Amino acid sequence: MAAFKPAYLIHGDDHGRIAERRARLRGLAEAESGAAGIEVLEGDVSTPAAAAEALCAMTLTAGRRFVIADGVERWRDGDLDPLVEALRPPPPDTTVAFFAREEGRTRAPERLHQAVKAAGGEVSAERTVKPWELSKWTAQRARELGLTLEAGAASALVAAVGERQQRLLRELEKLALQRGADASLSAEAVDELVAHSVQRRAWTLADALVARDGPAALRTYAALTAQGERLESLLFQMTRRVRQALDVVARLDAGEPAAQVKRGLRMPPKAAEAFIADASRSDRDVLRRALEQLADLELDARGGRALPRETAAVRTILRLAA
Repeated sequence: MAAFKPAYLIHGDDHGRIAERRARLRGLAEAESGAAGIEVLEGDVSTPAAAAEALCAMTLTAGRRFVIADGVERWRDGDLDPLVEALRPPPPDTTVAFFAREEGRTRAPERLHQAVKAAGGEVSAERTVKPWELSKWTAQRARELGLTLEAGAASALVAAVGERQQRLLRELEKLALQRGADASLSAEAVDELVAHSVQRRAWTLADALVARDGPAALRTYAALTAQGERLESLLFQMTRRVRQALDVVARLDAGEPAAQVKRGLRMPPKAAEAFIADASRSDRDVLRRALEQLADLELDARGGRALPRETAAVRTILRLAA
């Protein structure tokens, strides 16, 4: 059974991490008390007065009560009087959690920080990590999961999966499951376990383009970008694969046996057979135009034209798969 404090304030500009912590707290609360023991304040309903009223309300629910107040970055110090009183002292068998998704000057009021601490609660900041701090942050998160990242391993992980903290955390969790508690990973091990799998997923997108399977290509591209893959790195894999398909078609057109072409591909046998079959359904002119379109997309990705990069990527994928 989890040990809950009377109050929590989770705030910061890492909105993804804050959403994860909110979902986790709610899951723990439902396991502890059931849905009937939870009151959620959101949107216009989430005010200091409403939170105070929820804390002071009588209830017949057995077990611990939970009050979750979202959007407290909009609250003001001057409106907190009833809530400060309700937390002095906090009601028994009750936990209140305040969540603030901060941006710029929009922040949880300082008086709320003080009230939570005075009630014996916990204040946690979830900050977006600067790019130059990501390796250190990654190593710290790894230690929390029982992993030790040796010299260069944290940087290798960031280079492989990108700078999104949630994506890095997911990869660390996968590594912890694969290697178990107290595992130690070198940079080479990270490359083997993570970088190659990312590359294979990018190849899936490139292979869908060669096969001219538009829906599959769009689904794969959406999944890759959602997990933090950069368009520039995907372009490298896509261009490389299309060039490889062009080489396959040229060799087949020159009369080279498919079996010999297959032996020249650095792929598993079945994957090589499928790739040759997909490439052979195209022709050199189509594949050359595909390379030109990918070059144009790279220009868009670097800001060379006015078209937004995501729009340009989707349009290019649709054209390539047509």
